[in-house]
Amino acid sequence: MARPGGRGHGDVYLDKPRWVCHNSNVALITITKLANDIPNEDAAYRFLEHLRWPDKPVCPHCGSINDHYFLAPKSAVGRKTRTGAISQRRVWKCREKGCRKQFSVMTGTIFHGSKVPLRIWLFVVFEMAANKNGLAAREVERKYGVSPKTAWFMTHRIREAMKVRAPGMLVGAIVADETWIGGDPTKDNHYKPEPAPERVTPANRPNLNTAKTPVLSLINTTTGEVRSKVVSDVSGNTLRKVIGEQVNMGASTLTTDEGAQYLHLGKEFLTHQTVNHSHREYARHGVTSNQAENYFSQLKRSLDGTHHHVSKEHLDRYLAEFDFRYSTREITDTERVYRLMGQTAGRRISYKRIAGG
Repeated sequence: MARPGGRGHGDVYLDKPRWVCHNSNVALITITKLANDIPNEDAAYRFLEHLRWPDKPVCPHCGSINDHYFLAPKSAVGRKTRTGAISQRRVWKCREKGCRKQFSVMTGTIFHGSKVPLRIWLFVVFEMAANKNGLAAREVERKYGVSPKTAWFMTHRIREAMKVRAPGMLVGAIVADETWIGGDPTKDNHYKPEPAPERVTPANRPNLNTAKTPVLSLINTTTGEVRSKVVSDVSGNTLRKVIGEQVNMGASTLTTDEGAQYLHLGKEFLTHQTVNHSHREYARHGVTSNQAENYFSQLKRSLDGTHHHVSKEHLDRYLAEFDFRYSTREITDTERVYRLMGQTAGRRISYKRIAGG
């Protein structure tokens, strides 16, 4: 169906492809279907347009929903760029008087400014959303023929989209536990043990002075959501600050292990129940922290087996990735892809910001 008027009168934006559906009964997305239904860049742009703009395009510059017009290419093959190359990028122009800027479906998203074909982006997004153990950058490099830096940057952009935006407070039955991420420092060839302190304090206890990185995870067993965060240490004051920012403690219950750092914190919850792991107690009359243990088990297996090493500077993004998949574990891969695509807008990040340049 052609869009009348304007310079884009030949556009077929209103024709919804067969693989676009906006209800719970979405057609299953598989690698085979993606390859068949999105054979080129034009189809990839149309697919993303119908995910981001179900009704009509929205200008990412000014937010206008006026009837923007499509800049139809002069050639049926595509538009010619300044270098003479042919591009199938679909470009729109805002009708708002104070704007009048051009934009595409990639503008303002994690795909913004990328020279990687959008079709490849869609394949990588699907794999990261569906792969339980994650997707290594080296694997993206081998499969899709991109450079190592490009593959690394792509995966981190997608992890940025997986983060929870403006998260509200968790309310309900909360399970809290901490773990340590990283290798055993004693196995390093250059390891030199530090002398034991004369007086042991909370600031220099051995478990707080290790080379590993502590991570706190909060699991809402009522909704199934998990939120993980890198913390500086596992002292009571640090955990109190992090949990207080994420949980409505006065309206929730807390379940932990026997760690002493939770004793004073637990008094701020409706109830605080513990299981004594040191006495091999893991469940007692329905009281258990096994949800956190199960999450940590999958997280560590994936980090060790897929990524092998994750630096502390980037660990928060990897945690966001595994939090996203765990929190959406009850839905299908297809629904998870649709949800992830809905979170790509407003998540643009630069390479310098990620690499620390």
